[in-house]
Amino acid sequence: MQNWRDHAACRQEDPDLFFPIGTTGPAQVQAQQAKRVCGHCPVREQCLDWALETGQSIGIWGGTTETERRSLRRRARSRPRSG
Repeated sequence: MQNWRDHAACRQEDPDLFFPIGTTGPAQVQAQQAKRVCGHCPVREQCLDWALETGQSIGIWGGTTETERRSLRRRARSRPRSG
């Protein structure tokens, strides 16, 4: 896939859906709705990889929240490097 964004399921959605304000109440519902879109996206992995590589700190990317991506980055840093 030359440009993964061309194949993203979110292209058909309101971009605001993927940027909930806050982490409770309506924002939590909104984040779950965004994650459902990501759940059937053919380029979810590429999206998540891009978000991690570029340090996206807000929004839902690759089916993950900001908090989930921070956790993924921490785990990746704590893994022993082979080589």
